[in-house]
Amino acid sequence: MTTPLDATVALPGSKSLTNRALLLAALADDPTCLRGALRSDDTSLMAAALRALGARIEERDQHWLVTPAPLRGPAAVDCGLAGTVMRFVPPLAGLATGAVDFDGPPRAQERPMAPMLGALRDLGVDVRDQGRGRMPFRINGTGKVRGGAVTIDASESSQFVSALLLTGARYRRGVDVRHEGKPVPSSPHIQMTVHELRRRGVDVDDGEPNRWVVAPGRVTAADVDIEPDLSNAAPFLAAALVTRGRCRIRCWPQRTDQAGDALSGIVTAMGGSVERDGAALVVTAGEHIEGLSLDLHDVGELTPVTAALCALATGPSQLSGIGHLRGHETDRLDALARQINGLGGQVTQQPDGLRIVPTPLHGGVFATYSDHRMAQAGAVLGLAVDGVVLDDVATTAKTFPGFAVTWDRFVG
Repeated sequence: MTTPLDATVALPGSKSLTNRALLLAALADDPTCLRGALRSDDTSLMAAALRALGARIEERDQHWLVTPAPLRGPAAVDCGLAGTVMRFVPPLAGLATGAVDFDGPPRAQERPMAPMLGALRDLGVDVRDQGRGRMPFRINGTGKVRGGAVTIDASESSQFVSALLLTGARYRRGVDVRHEGKPVPSSPHIQMTVHELRRRGVDVDDGEPNRWVVAPGRVTAADVDIEPDLSNAAPFLAAALVTRGRCRIRCWPQRTDQAGDALSGIVTAMGGSVERDGAALVVTAGEHIEGLSLDLHDVGELTPVTAALCALATGPSQLSGIGHLRGHETDRLDALARQINGLGGQVTQQPDGLRIVPTPLHGGVFATYSDHRMAQAGAVLGLAVDGVVLDDVATTAKTFPGFAVTWDRFVG
C-alpha cells in the first residue's frame, strides 16, 4: 500500500479490564453492570468459567449484567489459550464448594503455572496436578481459603500476582504477596489490578516494592465503563507510519493503566508525532520509520507489531527485556524471528530480546501460531510488502472480534 492513510478507528473494549471486572463482579456483594465490555474469545471463556462456578452473567445490548451467587462445583473450566482464565480463576475456585477441573489445548498445557499452583497450596488451597505444575489440574474447593502471606516468583508472568490479589479479599486472612526473583514483567497490569480493587472498596497496600497486601473484606459492586483496548491500537497506529499517513483512535483515555498507552512513546521514537484532538489520539507519520533500542519488559504485548515496524525501519533495532514472551500463546520471539526471516528479514534471537536489521522483504505466508498479536504483526507487514498472506487472521478474535473487517475498511 503506497497511498498515505488518513483514517479513524474505534477499538473494542479492553480484554484485560473486562476479565478483571467479570471476576470481581462474581465476588461482589450485589449485581454489577459492565458497560462496553469486550465480547471476544478470551472474555467468553472467562464468562463461561464464572457461569460454571455459579455466577449469573446476562448479555444486554452492549452491556453485561453479572449477578454473584454462591460458588460451587463440580465444574469444568476450559481455559482455551486465555492466560487470564488459567491464572485468575483457580484462586477463585478455592472458594467454591466442590471439585473444579482446569484444562486447555496443548499449547495452554505448556504455559507456566507452577508458581501459581504452589502459591495456592501455601495459602491453603487443595491443588491436584500430579506434580506437573501445569494443566490439567483440579482445585478441590471447600468454600473458604485461609490466605495469609505467600512468596512467589512472578518473573514469568505478572498474572500470577494479579490472580492472587483479585480474590485475596475473600480469603480469611486476605493475602500478603511477596515476589522474589527477576523483575516482574508487564507491571502496568498489576497496577491495573490494584486500581480495579480499590475502586470496589478493597484495601490494598502496594507501598513496598515487590509486595502487595490485600486486607480481608467485602468486594463492593461497582458499575463500570470498560476502556477501549489500547494494545489493539498498535496495528492501526503502525499503519499510519508504514503508509506515511495519519490515524485517529477514538476515545483514548486521559489516564489509564493499560500497557497500550506506551504506544505513544514508541510511535514518537520511531519518527512519528502524537497529539490529542479532544477524546481522540492522532498519530502522524514522519519522513521515515526510525530504528530504535527499546526495553519492552513492562509492555511486552506490544512487541510483535513493534518488531514488524522495526523490520521496515531505516536502521537496525534492538528490542530487549522480553524473554518472558517465550511463554505466551506461542514463543513469540522465536515466532517473530522465523516469520520475518521467512520473508527475507534479518532477525536474530537473543535470550532476552530480538536484534532486527532491516532488509528488503518479499511476499510469503506469515504463520500466526494461533496468536492474535502475531496476526496483527503480519497485517502490518502486508501493508508494505506485496504478497504477504496470513495463515489464520481469525485468531484475532481472541481480543478483537471482526478485526479483519475493521482492518480492511481502515486501510481500504
